Amino acid sequence: MSRQRTYYVYTMASKGRVLYVGVTGFLMGRVLRHRAGEGGEFTRRYQVHRLVYFRFVSECGGCNRAGEADQEMAAGEEGGVD
Repeated sequence: MSRQRTYYVYTMASKGRVLYVGVTGFLMGRVLRHRAGEGGEFTRRYQVHRLVYFRFVSECGGCNRAGEADQEMAAGEEGGVD
């Protein structure tokens, strides 16, 4: 029997309100890496260090499902959800 993985879809923000949406299997470690400047070029450039939102996504459908959740969150933030 295979172990079901849990993914986290998360949003981080900078002081200037630049948003970054990502997917990871280990949220705390990923947040700490962003804060240490070990994230991607985008998060380093815009100093995106504050975790503002996250949610769990099960492996049902694999990363496709996590990626879909990532896209939903990005679309909602861009569209100004009430």
